[in-house]
Amino acid sequence: MRPLADTLRLVMAAAPGAMLLGTLLSVLVLVMGAALLGLSGWFITATGMAAMAGAVFDVFTPSSGIRFLAVGRAGARYGERLATHDATLRALAALRVDLMRRQLARGFEAMARARAPLALTRITADVDALDGVALRLALPVVAALVTHAFAFVALGWLTTWATAGAVVVFYVAGGGFVLLWLARRAARPSVAGERAAQALRRGAVDMLRGQEDLLVYGRLAEARAALVAQGDEADAAARAVDAAERRAGAWLAFAVTLAAGAALALGGWAVSAGGIGAAEAAIGVFVALALSETLQPLRRGMAELGRMRDAAGRVLAREEDGAETRAAVPDRPGAARLSVEGLGFRRPGALRAVVEGLSFDVRAGETLALTAPSGGGKSTVLGMIAGVLDPTSGTVRLDGRDIVAFDGDLRARVTLVPQRAALVGGSIRENLHLADPGAEEADLWRALEAVALAARVRALGGLDGTLGEGGSGLSGGEARRLVLARGLLRRPRVLLLDEPTEGLDEATAERVLKGLRAALPEAAIVTASHRVAETRSADRVLALGAADGGAGPG
Repeated sequence: MRPLADTLRLVMAAAPGAMLLGTLLSVLVLVMGAALLGLSGWFITATGMAAMAGAVFDVFTPSSGIRFLAVGRAGARYGERLATHDATLRALAALRVDLMRRQLARGFEAMARARAPLALTRITADVDALDGVALRLALPVVAALVTHAFAFVALGWLTTWATAGAVVVFYVAGGGFVLLWLARRAARPSVAGERAAQALRRGAVDMLRGQEDLLVYGRLAEARAALVAQGDEADAAARAVDAAERRAGAWLAFAVTLAAGAALALGGWAVSAGGIGAAEAAIGVFVALALSETLQPLRRGMAELGRMRDAAGRVLAREEDGAETRAAVPDRPGAARLSVEGLGFRRPGALRAVVEGLSFDVRAGETLALTAPSGGGKSTVLGMIAGVLDPTSGTVRLDGRDIVAFDGDLRARVTLVPQRAALVGGSIRENLHLADPGAEEADLWRALEAVALAARVRALGGLDGTLGEGGSGLSGGEARRLVLARGLLRRPRVLLLDEPTEGLDEATAERVLKGLRAALPEAAIVTASHRVAETRSADRVLALGAADGGAGPG
């Protein structure tokens, strides 16, 4: 229950004033509802008894009270919904921001392995699952307990303490037992249903994105069958949760019947003993019936408790920060712009290092191409130079300073364009402004010209031309060039490119590489290369894994 409690604290902390107001109004709604039915029962019984006795009875005062309670209850219900829903929506927005911040802090390798659409689907579903933590769980529980405490005192004062005790016991003990049974019974299917629903969403996204490949390889029917199976699994879990909730509802109705029956029996006994009148005894019966409103809202919350706890565990999962702080070194006059010394990287538990003992220099205006077989460590080296991966040995220096010494300023000096950089749905201008929100239109066009994409952008309607989700509307090579143009807008001192000409034909690749160098004539450029055009345009080529760690001629 710890993740759920932590989530509840986050939700409450987002708008504590609104949550407190909503809680007070929830209690007021329940108390006024019980008072309304109790007063109505007393009024009907007292009126009937007065008519039988031929006595004069004041109907105006209790009828005014009934009107006041009815109108006040409706107003309190409106205020409660307004306050709690507003606070919950603000809390969920804060949770989303906090969760995205946690995702960004997971580290470069974890983020590189993550598939953005799937991660976003999971994040959205998990946060949506938590919208009931306050509205369907915490607030109803608090409001119910406070209302029963108030009802116990009021019934004991107006009727008998035996009646008050019986009503509270049947509700708190009996109703509480049923709700706990529901939470336990529905926990496993609610978790299974949520996970199956998320798998169904991911599967649908995968099938829609890859339907052409699935059709070509004859796997479309198989993928559709897998989606149907996931849907059936989600439906079966939902049916199990609904069945448990309906059964709990029946038992709660039985508990309400027992409470009302006990109030009727004890009230009748008190009337026969002369302790109270029949109208007062009726209050206990009608209040016992009215208090059912405290239990029914909890059914859905308890049925989804397992789902919410499971989602909270993922939302609040904290990644261990194993990064070590390295000491900065003083400036070394005359050093190369980029200097790598004895660089090594080994993943925890791995038998061999990905990179070991790597050393090289890259001066201003020079281009170095790193080559290696797939999985040979090219992207890992770029990640360490960019400061998003911590090496297990060696140092990376920029202008003679350890890159750790730059702290947040490193991003202004070093730009990494990864192999799978993403575009967002929106205009081309918005995608470029991700790198430099203050870039002027002329700067944007210069960057597009450098990567041979300006003509295509004009054909799409210019900088305000709209791209679909993930940059759809551009081919793979065009999307790659737009990402490269975005990197140019940073005007870095060191530009790191991971397979920059992927998806480009030979002639376009050469134009783009020349354009990159012309746009940044003083920058040190390091590329992770696998194509001849990339190695041919470089001043030097370094084959990773070479015994001497040196660089051969380009």
